[in-house]
Amino acid sequence: MKISRQPTPVTIKINQKQLENVKCFKYLGSLLTDDGRCSSEIKSRIAVAKAAFSKKKNLFTSKLDLNLRKKLVKCYIWSIALYGAERWTLRAVDHKHLESFEMWCYRRMEKISWTDYVRNEEVLFRVSEQKSILHEIRKRKANWIGHVLRRNCLLKEVIEGKIDGRIEVTRRRGRRRKKMLDDLGDRRGYYHLKEKALDRIKWRNCFGRGCGPVVLTDY
Repeated sequence: MKISRQPTPVTIKINQKQLENVKCFKYLGSLLTDDGRCSSEIKSRIAVAKAAFSKKKNLFTSKLDLNLRKKLVKCYIWSIALYGAERWTLRAVDHKHLESFEMWCYRRMEKISWTDYVRNEEVLFRVSEQKSILHEIRKRKANWIGHVLRRNCLLKEVIEGKIDGRIEVTRRRGRRRKKMLDDLGDRRGYYHLKEKALDRIKWRNCFGRGCGPVVLTDY
């Protein structure tokens, strides 16, 4: 599988047998696609999480204390939905899918049907919550990338790696694609982010829950 903006077949032969070209495959539980996007993976994780919620629906919609039920949902259901979220590069459409899933959980917990015409603001008021799933993803990504930047490991070398030599590339029209680390929102660049990661306390203060805006983009 070749990952590119415009994927094209690749010819690779082993023992005179050509390997099959695929558009997607699962690796360590995560769905990889040839366009390099995370949208298919996010939809897949949300579907699995909803199925898990439905299996334990009687527990999450029971008469248990609301705070306890919210903790159970975030611990078990959100963990399923956000598996591998540390490597996601989120676009505006992905933000919408994730926030819709978050509201789906709260509506199911309170047994609010879509035919009841209850606004999201009212649902959040009933469960005493604010939309927080995007901040949870940002926090998980920051925790993971902070560990990587503080160590000398192969993954760090991959992140910092560059190809020697001059390659003629025709730049496409439009804005460049969003990168994985762009979600952390440091406009001064990667090396300033790396310097900040060396101080654990400063790093946690910068990327704790609810810190900083989540930027929406279509790229």
